[in-house]
Amino acid sequence: MDIQALRLQIEKIDTLPTVPGVLKKLLKVIENPKVSLNEIGSFITSDPVLTSRVLKLVNSPVYGFPGRISSVSQALILLGMNVVRGLLLGVSVFEVMQKSMIGLWEHSIGTAITARIIAQQKGIPEPEEVSVAALLHDIGKVVLSLKFPDEYAGVVVDAEKEGIFIFEAEKKHFSVNHAEAGSWIAQKWNFPRSLVEVIEYHHKPNLSKTMLVQTSIVHLADILVRARGFGFAGDDFVPALNAGAWQILNISEAELSGIVLEMDSALSHADDFFLGD
Repeated sequence: MDIQALRLQIEKIDTLPTVPGVLKKLLKVIENPKVSLNEIGSFITSDPVLTSRVLKLVNSPVYGFPGRISSVSQALILLGMNVVRGLLLGVSVFEVMQKSMIGLWEHSIGTAITARIIAQQKGIPEPEEVSVAALLHDIGKVVLSLKFPDEYAGVVVDAEKEGIFIFEAEKKHFSVNHAEAGSWIAQKWNFPRSLVEVIEYHHKPNLSKTMLVQTSIVHLADILVRARGFGFAGDDFVPALNAGAWQILNISEAELSGIVLEMDSALSHADDFFLGD
């Protein structure tokens, strides 16, 4: 299958019978570029389970608001459209994540928490947007495993057997990896270019064109969470930190120690937020 045909297949993910009903409905909402906050709010509040998951996540260490957010409308006002759309996608695919790769949801949450901490340390104006990009950075793994379950099972086996990273095994099987597949689906879902770019380049942040710092933050967060052993991204070992990302972020040893301490504290409280119903 050539890459264009593969992309068309991946973009039809919402037609799969294995995709949960709530996710299919959500995709129709978020694919509309003119959707309003009110429409998104109505969509969330019409589903009690979704409401519970959204409120649980916005009150978790992923966002770090000092006071508790008690309503969906409050969450929408505080977080804004892009963050809420990404957050909604995250809570809607978490069941699929749990089935496709044990530990991937936990890894995604850990990366989102850590990315917010680094973004605040670096003075990024919208740390929540970086956090939601981190939450969705591995969405391509979910998409590939849903669309091609047998082939993706082979990817996981090959990665383990050959001692290579998941993204290398994906490239061998599909000619693209989860970062590229994730960026395709994020474009299809009308996510902002900033989010698409972080997803696409989170393994090679130095190639990012307009979101160099944010992509580098998600890259570093991903590696720190892997090194901490929080959740499971599908690899048995930790990839090397991209040298370009380290230069871009320019984090001192003391700053890194502070980030790791804060990350450890936040992750130790994160278990309460793993969205069980």
